[in-house]
Amino acid sequence: MRQVSLREFRTRGVKALGSVPKGETVLLAGQQGPAYFLIPIVGDVVTEDRELRRAMAKASLRRSWLAAETSGAALATDEEIDREIAEIRASTAPRASVTKRKRR
Repeated sequence: MRQVSLREFRTRGVKALGSVPKGETVLLAGQQGPAYFLIPIVGDVVTEDRELRRAMAKASLRRSWLAAETSGAALATDEEIDREIAEIRASTAPRASVTKRKRR
């Protein structure tokens, strides 16, 4: 993976990426500030986007779980999660008799 400074990227743009081989991931990094990855897309854009979003969601969950553990909050068990999902689905599901009356 190549690294390009944010300053160089801002001032030189595409020329700053000229030395990066095609298909290689680039890290854009500032002195103290944010860092970004430029990730090449190989193949289907929709699939690549979906996989990237899934990875970002997992990273966010890991941060949330770590914060919960650090604060001493207990994490829910799989059974508790399933029970809560079932309760919400049951409370929001349309009743069969109401649905049948609307169709007539």
